Order: sequence, then C-alpha cells, then structure tokens
Amino acid sequence: MKGILLAGGSGSRLYPLTKTISKQLLPVYDKPMIYYPLSTLMQFEIKDILIISTPHDTPNIEKLLGDGSQIGMHISYKIQQEPRGIAQAFTIGSDFINNENVCLILGDNIFHMDTEFNIFKSEVKKNMDNRATIFAYEVSDPQRFGVVEFDKNYKAISIEEKPKNPKSKFASVGLYFYPSDVVKFAQGLKPSARGEYEITDLNNIYLNQGRMSVVPMHRGNVWLDAGTPNSLMDSGNFVKMIEERQGIKIACIEEIAYNRGFINDEQMSDLIAHMTPGQYRSYLELVLNEKQRNR
Repeated sequence: MKGILLAGGSGSRLYPLTKTISKQLLPVYDKPMIYYPLSTLMQFEIKDILIISTPHDTPNIEKLLGDGSQIGMHISYKIQQEPRGIAQAFTIGSDFINNENVCLILGDNIFHMDTEFNIFKSEVKKNMDNRATIFAYEVSDPQRFGVVEFDKNYKAISIEEKPKNPKSKFASVGLYFYPSDVVKFAQGLKPSARGEYEITDLNNIYLNQGRMSVVPMHRGNVWLDAGTPNSLMDSGNFVKMIEERQGIKIACIEEIAYNRGFINDEQMSDLIAHMTPGQYRSYLELVLNEKQRNR
C-alpha cells in the first residue's frame, strides 16, 4: 500500500501564523505538525509516501524530511498549484499510485489510536483491493465536516458534506483507504459549488456501490484537526499531557521507524549521532539503549 500526505492549502484559518510558514511545519508541542500524520502512515506500515504541498511550502518540507531514507522510507513530492479539494490528491498522485491500494491522510490531522488500533488495521487489511475504509469520530460541531449517518447496526447509510442539519454527530476524519480504482473515480468528479473536488463525493461513489466500510472510533481514541488556533493549542496541550504523564513521545518518527524494523541499531545510532544535543536526542538514546538492553 502507498500513502499520500496532503499538506497543501493556504492555512487561512491560522493566519498570520501561516504568513511565512506552512501550517504543517508549525509546532505541535515538541514536533512539527507534519510528523503526526506521517507517523500514522508509518504505524500502518506504509513506507512509500507522496507528500503533496504548495510551490512555496514544498522546499521547506523536503528540507525537513528529505527522501525518507534516513528512517527507512521512500518519500517523494508533488506540487498542488492551487487548493482544489482533497480528492484532487488522487489525480495529482495518479502516477505514484500506479494501480496499488492507497491511503490518504490530511497534513493537519492528528490521531492517537489506543487499544483499538489493531482492530482498525485489521479492518483496512480485510478491505484491501476492493473496498474503501474510512473512519468516523463523534464531535460537537458536525456541521463543519463530512457527516456520516449510521443505521442501528452502525452501518453507514449516508455521507453528507458540511450539512446545515446534520443527521448525526459522526464526522468523517482525514484518514482514507482506497483500492486503486480511486484514481478513475477521482478523475471523473466534477467540482462542487465551491469549486472543489470533494472527498465526500468520492466516498459516496463507494458507499453507493456497497464498497465502503465506515469504522466508528470510540472512546480512548483521539482525533484532532489542528487547523485552527484553538485546535492547534488543544493539540499541543494534549501531546504535552500524554508525553509528560507516560514518559513516551507521540509521533516520534525515528522511534516508530526503529520499532517497526524500518531501520536497524546501526542506522538508529547514526541518526542520533547527527542530531543536535537536547531532549529529543536524549529520548532517542534512551529508546535505543532500552531496546538493546532488553534483548
């Protein structure tokens, strides 16, 4: 499976923070925002990733992450000249997808999946090659999102984009898994009234074909859209609380790469050696030493 990380847009909701820097490079507590969606792809063991961003922001993101080889991955880049909707990612990335299953994640979405992660992973694996899999999270302001309506058995029966009168409180989150025919469907979409290629229109194609699984995320899992000043602050506070209480780091991409076997001891040591001394480097030294000691 391949992964697309959509890090485009103007960041207008975060202006003036985003006047000179991409919102995906803003800090969420102790790491750049883009580390969080990237780490989610890594947790699903996706190693071949395309990052789509603006002409202005792409060079800085590439300066941060490079080609991904340092963490055992392959990261490539493409430009989105202007934001025309989430579903446009599949037409921009059509050559990259190349008839494979693909996961799309939004660059300002932060996930902390608890004990249900293995269930989510199994659901995605079960649906591969034929069905789409998306996730829904209960929110207090569903009118801001794509809203999923479920029947009494929690089977999705409709998905509506930013409705004035939502049929439920379940929002479709920014994490989507599709079979390879998503490219064909995306290429056939027409722009909505606001001039965008809507991800909800794409999801409804699969739903109407009976090829869509919508998985509710229950308590214990956290989804944050860090694209507004309040949610950016909330996200940073959440990460700070978890890291201080549990003594672990969320979205530490080097640790995930090491624990998932993307890189070995020698590569991890080399990564650490080239880091600026500080708390982040010290944490990774602890991760390496503990794993070697416990073998």
